[in-house]
Amino acid sequence: MLDLLPPALRSEALTHREWAPRRTGSYERLEFLGDSVLGVIVTADLFTRHPGRAEGDLTRMRQRIVSRDACAAVADACGLPQAMAAAAPSDRADDARALGASRNVKAALAESVIGAGWLGPGPGPTTAAVLGSFADWIAAAPSRMLDAKSALQERVQGAGRPGVRYEATGQDGPPQDRTFHVAVLEGVHVLGRGSGRSKQAAEQAAAAAALSAMGPVS
Repeated sequence: MLDLLPPALRSEALTHREWAPRRTGSYERLEFLGDSVLGVIVTADLFTRHPGRAEGDLTRMRQRIVSRDACAAVADACGLPQAMAAAAPSDRADDARALGASRNVKAALAESVIGAGWLGPGPGPTTAAVLGSFADWIAAAPSRMLDAKSALQERVQGAGRPGVRYEATGQDGPPQDRTFHVAVLEGVHVLGRGSGRSKQAAEQAAAAAALSAMGPVS
């Protein structure tokens, strides 16, 4: 994808704010766009690829793909840290190489190039490049899934927070077709709400909603 970009977009996609002439001249705006573009491309592909999967499953698969780890790995595979260092001013080359070792910078580069691709070559070439570059992550996503409750607990505790709890908020319907409603909370803050034909299913739905609201792992 990098080779398809017009020179101005390529330069912006590889410019770290540390040596950008102004903050808006760095890759951060393209990263913002690329994050959303990546999410749309992956979501559409998963929707088509897994017609029998429920929303919660698709959400968990997307979170494994649209993640800092995946983006950083793709950036490495595409040589983006090296491209950033090569494009940096000569007096910032050492800084660029050091920054290029950071997972967050690698992931930002991947997203900025995706954003630049969307504006430059366009949706078709960008979609093809994303699906090709993330192919291994997309293929492996179903087998790497945690159930939503486990994934949420892992994410919250991984951030150094104590955990979550589930609270029944109601139920409706006749006894033979009952729907349960649950909220998942961290302290007094509601992270997500879900419904299901059992309390367990409602809890999984609430956890999936919380994960979706929290966005990709950063």
